[in-house]
Amino acid sequence: MRHSPLRRLLCGALTASLLAMPAFGFDTAAQSAWVYDMTTHTVLMDKNGNVPVPPASMSKLMTIFMLFEAVRDGRVAMDTTFGVSSRATEMTARGGSTMYLQEGDRPTVEDLLRGMIVNSGNDACIVVAEGLAGSEEAFSAQMTARARELGMEHSNFANSSGWPDPAHRMSMRDLGILARMLIEDFPEHYPLFAETSYDYKERAPANARNRNPLLGLGIGADGLKTGHTSEAGYGLVGSVKQGDRRIIFAFSGTPDDKARAEEAERITSWAFRQFSLKTLAKSGSRIAEAPVHLGAAETVGLVPAEDIQLLLPAIAQGKVQAEVVYSGPFTAPITAGTTLGELVIDVPELGQTRVPLVAEADVAKGGFMVRMKAAASALQARYFGDEAPAS
Repeated sequence: MRHSPLRRLLCGALTASLLAMPAFGFDTAAQSAWVYDMTTHTVLMDKNGNVPVPPASMSKLMTIFMLFEAVRDGRVAMDTTFGVSSRATEMTARGGSTMYLQEGDRPTVEDLLRGMIVNSGNDACIVVAEGLAGSEEAFSAQMTARARELGMEHSNFANSSGWPDPAHRMSMRDLGILARMLIEDFPEHYPLFAETSYDYKERAPANARNRNPLLGLGIGADGLKTGHTSEAGYGLVGSVKQGDRRIIFAFSGTPDDKARAEEAERITSWAFRQFSLKTLAKSGSRIAEAPVHLGAAETVGLVPAEDIQLLLPAIAQGKVQAEVVYSGPFTAPITAGTTLGELVIDVPELGQTRVPLVAEADVAKGGFMVRMKAAASALQARYFGDEAPAS
């Protein structure tokens, strides 16, 4: 059974929340992008989000994730030291980002994490790969397998650092999934992404600066990783928290670091200013009533178990639609909190959100008279249809 329009309570809240919102419209200059609101689990933009592209150093996030997991599982600790092979030091000679490791160094896990996150060190990635899996080839295979387990369907890793390779690919959506897990699963380590400088053994102060252009702008940015190769262009995986909302995004294919910085700030401004987080109904507020069969009460209230919070775009402009859906009547007894239906809210451009609705209160079985009345009604319907018998 469907009931629409919704109760005045909800419709009024929707209308009030949308009238003052500015005009909606945005198209990123990046070749591919994925923007996600973590607070409401809403995809705000998907531009070629599932297309595998060269991720450059943004794929270091997977190496970092694998090392975080190793720490969590007890396979290593933050003060565990790893050896530095000639293969790792050769990466510095080949160019690209480095934390300037040398053979004979014994960097700790904590050193290596900062070297990967802040310095984007290719050498640090190889040390981690060899330290965890014995070789970079074995580690790359493990990265790919783990990515599949995590739902990252468009990722394949040929190395641990993002060094250019035709087989090394990730999608922006996969990078967004990875960013979300880094934030949610490892809150104790995530602050490392907000550090602005790190210089291992004071070897390269010129390379100590974190390349994330959003850090230090005072807009709530606290991660995650830049990337650049000639093939991939300039990209960024970012995270910004303002008030009760956090957004994450990944984009690739801007032409230079200036364009990358400008696009990152544009995406951030758009995501926070063109969408508004609204509480449409409080938990326990009655949204609708459903009929009850053989109950001490004829109806039961349908309420949300939690506050209904939605992200509403400016483009909605009063066009949000909602309806209550359930299959009734419900037979007593009914226990408060039992899911009986759902509220289906359709937001333009963002699609449907389905919110469970539960019984507002217990409804006991009806007494003798209730059952007799129900039996009489059933007999009348069976033998006389809608017409009452002649007197």
